[in-house]
Amino acid sequence: MKTGTKCIEGGYMPGNGEPRQVPIIQSTTFKYDTSADMGKLFDLEAEGYFYTRLQNPTNDFVAKKITALEGGTAGMLTSSGQAASFFSVFNLASNGDHVVASASIYGGTFNLFNVTMKRMGIDFTFVEPDCTDEELEAAFRPNTKAVFGETIANPSLVVLDIERFAKAAHDHGVPLIIDNTFATPINCRPIEWGADIVIHSTTKYMDGHDATVGGAIVDSGKFDWNAHSDKFPSLTTPDESYHGITYTERFGLEGAFITKATAQLMRDLGSIPSPMNCYILNLGLESLDVRMKRHTENGQKVAEFLAGNKNVSWIHYPGLEGDRYHALAQKYMPNGTCGVVSFGVKGGRAAAEEFMKKLRLAIIATHVADARTCVLHPASSTHRQLSDAELEACGVLPDMVRFSCGLEDSEDIIGDLRQALGE
Repeated sequence: MKTGTKCIEGGYMPGNGEPRQVPIIQSTTFKYDTSADMGKLFDLEAEGYFYTRLQNPTNDFVAKKITALEGGTAGMLTSSGQAASFFSVFNLASNGDHVVASASIYGGTFNLFNVTMKRMGIDFTFVEPDCTDEELEAAFRPNTKAVFGETIANPSLVVLDIERFAKAAHDHGVPLIIDNTFATPINCRPIEWGADIVIHSTTKYMDGHDATVGGAIVDSGKFDWNAHSDKFPSLTTPDESYHGITYTERFGLEGAFITKATAQLMRDLGSIPSPMNCYILNLGLESLDVRMKRHTENGQKVAEFLAGNKNVSWIHYPGLEGDRYHALAQKYMPNGTCGVVSFGVKGGRAAAEEFMKKLRLAIIATHVADARTCVLHPASSTHRQLSDAELEACGVLPDMVRFSCGLEDSEDIIGDLRQALGE
């Protein structure tokens, strides 16, 4: 099936007389005839459901759709994008380990890595996405367990050279984890470029209607954990918390990573979405292919307008021919990037905040990437916990405005920008 068809048909196919729409299994528990039957599930010897904290049929249907969209072999949903970021790394790294990450990642993820996970004993080295091969090579250590980056960084809109970072990761025997939230699998499929694990904040374009918070993790099934078993003993040696099961032996390369994340991390941390939220997410996924075309079209038109405006000091949008990342965007996302545009207002931080007050159609909101146009000043909101040096490393300038183009008519969006900029 083509990607647009997978948005509609992927993950769930009803049988004779079954519901046409994904059913909402709003139940915490599931009935079994004998303890022995349930025991097989606890020992991972049989497929099925016994407690929604680990798995739920509604959630799994939607996870399968996202997995199909990304071209992976196994997937799972989490309660938020932050949970997906955490699980994807913590499933591989623990106290005493190290991870290489792009410095331009979303501020919340940067804080998760640089503060919270450091307190757990995991060290991170942040590298500029445009670093030289030598600088990237120097970031690795013997205890490095993964490389992490974003297809399109939030909010700097830096485009990562996925193939280059994948090669560096694989040369050191570790997987590349890519956050594909802004591009979505409609505009980019990182697995096809060498990524091993793909994650999403489904709260953004996938849901698309500002309705549900959620996250997703998809495994490509291509990384050979066994070939690097010394780095990943939790996947390649017996797990005593599951009676000595070895994930790669029981579930193969295609299922080991997600099974461990579900059976071990979700069991202990419980960051699962509700079935109702997953149902709503699936409604958003059904129109994702159609919506991304409109978001991208609006983003391009808005970027072109802003690029010629005398009150705009600078603009970042990979779809613009003069943009620093235009060539990489054309390589990885030839059909378009996203609907988010980042720019600076002449006059600095104060001028940016004054401009935002004058907007009428676009609302000031923490959110980004949904049907309604919204705007944010990252330095005073999502990234306010970072120092000036950290802001600069993330590509977040004091006058930066993150403008997320919704599905409204582009002329109305541009008209709102024009009046707010004082034209």
